[in-house]
Amino acid sequence: MSVTLKISTFNVRTECDKSPNSWLERKEYLIPYLKRELPDIIGFQEISNGWRKAIREELSDLYMIEGCGRDKNLDGEAMLVAYRKNLFEAISVRNFWLSLTPDVPGTKIGLDQGSCNRMVTVVKMKHNDSDTFFNFYNTHLDCDGAKARFLSSVLIIQDIQKQGDPFILTGDMNARPEDPEIRILSDFGKSRDLTADLGGTFHSYGRLEKPVKIDYIFSDLESDTAKSYVGVEEPVNGTYISDHWPVFSFVTLP
Repeated sequence: MSVTLKISTFNVRTECDKSPNSWLERKEYLIPYLKRELPDIIGFQEISNGWRKAIREELSDLYMIEGCGRDKNLDGEAMLVAYRKNLFEAISVRNFWLSLTPDVPGTKIGLDQGSCNRMVTVVKMKHNDSDTFFNFYNTHLDCDGAKARFLSSVLIIQDIQKQGDPFILTGDMNARPEDPEIRILSDFGKSRDLTADLGGTFHSYGRLEKPVKIDYIFSDLESDTAKSYVGVEEPVNGTYISDHWPVFSFVTLP
């Protein structure tokens, strides 16, 4: 029997903005929104310390939540992975840094990379109604350097190929669909961009007339990409859930 999973990638925006889009104001709408959408697995980006505590407290009745901060002491922004606790068994959880020493916390890839170090959280899991093991990757690529992003994509692909299992990759890639760092993720092996037909996702709290597409879901699992969608949510009293819209896709486990 096949099993269809609802996957989401969501950059929730860190805690640096003021009212009406402070993180505490946005949290009051973001958490109920996620409970309504109820994805089976979520890849979060920009999970700073307050967000990490809030998500663990307010979603732990529904989700197991994995991941650590990207800094040397495992603090700071995290690429959390949340999965429905009644549906999945986690086999392993890994964190690696996008650098030439991926097992060393807080390391960077160099080149034209900006000030932030970048990492990946990986959960190997299986659904309770399927015998298929798969790896769920979640990341946030560099916002400054195209060379750093491309090499980061190569490192992620190498890890996916080394593991050998089917995969799902979510992330804020900070790149457009035509950029090399996105094309390589879309085209290796049986990988596909499940969001290829979607429009923009980063809207800067409604300031951009045309949102920019930088959030993606890739997989080599079977998927009906026509069912993918951008989760546009109107602001309430000027408060958005984030400066990005979440993205949703569906994959099928054999």
